[in-house]
Amino acid sequence: MALPSRRVYALAPGVNRIATLRALLDDYDVLYRPAGRPASHESVLAWGMRPSALRAQRYAKQRGLRVLHIEDGFLRSVGLGRDDPPLSIVLDDQGLYLDAGRPSRLEALIRQCLNGAEQRRACALVRSWRHARVSKYNHSRDFSGELPHDSVLVVDQTRGDASIEYGGADAASFTRMLDAALREYPQSTILLKVHPDVIAGRKQGHYDLATLRSMPRVHILDSDAHPVSLLERVRAVYTVTSQLGFEALLWDVPVRVFGMPFYAGWGLTLDELAAPARRCALSLLQLVHGVLIDYCRYVNPETGLRCEVETVLAWMGLQRRMRERFAPVVDAVGFSGWKRGYVRDYFAGTSVRFLRRPRRVREGLIAVWGCNQDERVERTPGHGAVVRVEDGFLRSVGLGADLTRPLSWVQDDIGIYYDATRPSRLEQLLRETAFSEALVARAALLRQAICSAGITKYNLEGGADWSAPPGRHVILVPGQVESDASIRYGAADIRCNLELLRAVRRENPGAYLVYKPHPDVLAGLRKAGRGECHAFEWCDEMLGAVPFSRLLACVDEVHVLTSLAGFEAMLRNVPVVTYGQPFYAGWGLSCDTRLEAAVRQRRGRTLALDELVAAALILYPTYVSRVTNRYTTAEQVLRELIEWRATPGVPRWRHWIARLFREA
Repeated sequence: MALPSRRVYALAPGVNRIATLRALLDDYDVLYRPAGRPASHESVLAWGMRPSALRAQRYAKQRGLRVLHIEDGFLRSVGLGRDDPPLSIVLDDQGLYLDAGRPSRLEALIRQCLNGAEQRRACALVRSWRHARVSKYNHSRDFSGELPHDSVLVVDQTRGDASIEYGGADAASFTRMLDAALREYPQSTILLKVHPDVIAGRKQGHYDLATLRSMPRVHILDSDAHPVSLLERVRAVYTVTSQLGFEALLWDVPVRVFGMPFYAGWGLTLDELAAPARRCALSLLQLVHGVLIDYCRYVNPETGLRCEVETVLAWMGLQRRMRERFAPVVDAVGFSGWKRGYVRDYFAGTSVRFLRRPRRVREGLIAVWGCNQDERVERTPGHGAVVRVEDGFLRSVGLGADLTRPLSWVQDDIGIYYDATRPSRLEQLLRETAFSEALVARAALLRQAICSAGITKYNLEGGADWSAPPGRHVILVPGQVESDASIRYGAADIRCNLELLRAVRRENPGAYLVYKPHPDVLAGLRKAGRGECHAFEWCDEMLGAVPFSRLLACVDEVHVLTSLAGFEAMLRNVPVVTYGQPFYAGWGLSCDTRLEAAVRQRRGRTLALDELVAAALILYPTYVSRVTNRYTTAEQVLRELIEWRATPGVPRWRHWIARLFREA
C-alpha cells in the first residue's frame, strides 16, 4: 500500500551510506539532518528495533512528528552488511512486523481478501521463489554434506535479536523448542542450525553446543549453508521468530513456532503462544501477497529504480544458479595480474586461489585461460577438472588487448569453443539442447536488438562510412591475429590471412574483395600476419576505420577462416563461407569448405539461426554487469554496451599501460 509523499528524516548514523535507500523511498524527500523546524506532517525513520530507532521515536515524540518504521525486506541481498545494500525494505506507518504486541500495516495487508488475479500472482510467486532457491541472504553455498533421511530442523537465533523479545519469547523459549522437537519426533534426527553470526564468532547463540554434541539424536549444523538446501530435505521446522519459518511455509514444510513472528497466528503454523486477537485464519496466498507483494518495496539493482518483487526474485535466482556452478574452491593458473579481479567476479560464489603454474594444484577444479596451460596441466599429476576461460561474444567497448573490462567470458568445462580438435560445452549445447519456443523467441529478440543497435564483440567507436561499388558482388574477408588460438586449434589447411585471401580470390575471380585487417593489428597491439603487407595484391580494397557492423550492411557475403566476424555476419543474415572450423560452422547455417569429417560428424545437426544464437549468446557465456559487478543476462549487457559506447573513449595513456602489461 502506497503511503503519502512527504519529507522524512533519516537521522540514524550510517543510514546515508545505504546506496539503495533513496530509490526505495523514491516517493519521499529524504533528509539526513533536520532542515529548519520540522512540520507536523513530516516523519522520522526508525530503523528496526535497535537503539537508534528508539532515539528516533523519542525525537519524533518531542517534536510532534510521525514515525515511519523501516526494516530490511524479506528478500534482501546476495551478501551481508553495508557492502551489499538492501534490495528490499519494509515501511510501516503503524508499527513494525517484528512487534507482535501492537498492530502493524503488515497485519492489515495480510487480512485483505484476494481477487483471482492476486491469487494467481501469489501462487506464481511461490513457485518462482522455490525455483529460484532464494532466501533473505543468498551468499552461502548449498549444504553438500550427508543428512539423515528422517530429520527435523531446529533454528537457533542470536542472543539479543529484537524479534525474540518483541515476538513474545525469551531464552527459555529455545530450550522448550528443542525439548519439543525431541519429544514430538522421537524417531527423527534433530538438525540444530547455528546462526551464521555465531559461526563467525561475532555473536552468541542460545545453546551450549558442547552439551548438544553429546546428545546422540542432535546433529549440529555449524557451517554457513544456504537454508534452501536444508528446507527441502527436512520433515518439519522448529523456530522461535526466525524468518526461516516463513520460508519453510513457502516450501510446504510444517512449521512449529515458539514465539509470535509475523507469519504465526494465521492458522498456517503450529503455535506455542496464543495469537493476538487481531490475527485470524487465512490462506498461505494471503500471507505471501501481503508480505512479499504489498508490504515490501524493491529496487532493481541494475537500473537503480523501484520495481516489483518478481524482478528482484529473478535477479537473485540468477545469482544463486551462477554461484553454485563450480566447486567451492578453484585454482586459477597462469592468469595475468590485470585479469585476476575479473576472475573473482566470474567465479563469484567460489573461493579462488591464484597460481603462476600448475605444479602446486590440488585435486579439485583448475581454471586456465584458453588452451595456454594445457601442456603444463597435463604434466601435473593428480590435477582435477579443468575449466577453460575465454572472452565472450558480447565483450566490451574497446579491445581486450587494451585491457578493457570484459562484460562476458565463457567458462567451458569440456573444451573451448574455438578448439575444433575436441568437443566443447558450446558444441554440446548446440548438439543436444532441446530449444524451447520461449528460448528461441528470446534469442530472436536479442539478435534483433543487437543488429538494430550495431553491437559487435568490441564495439570500436567512430570510423568512416563506406559504400559498396554499384553492380559488384562484394565479399568481405576479415583478417585475424595469426597467433590467435582459434587459428591454431580451429583452422584446417589454410592458416594465415594471405592464404585465405588467395583462396577467396581463386574461388571468386569476378567478385569485389574487401579486406579488413584485425582491429588489434590496426591498433598496433598485435603483429601483422605473415605476408599480410601484400594483402592489397589479392583484394580490391583494404579498409580499416569502418565499423564492422556498418560494413556488414554493405556486403553480399563474408568469407572467414575462424573469425567471430562470421558469426556476427550470420546474426545479420549475411551469407557466410568458412575456410576453417569455427564454432558456428557445421550446423547448416554456413557454407563450409574445409570442415573435417570428425568435426562434421560431431556437429551433425541442422539448426535454425536463433537456436545457434540461444546457445552462443544465452546459454554458453557468463555475463557480469559493470553496474553491479554481479552476474547478469545477455539483454542487460547489451543495454550496458549501448550506454558504454555513448560515453567518451579510452584515453591514449591506457594503450601504453596495456602494452607494458603485455610485455611484462
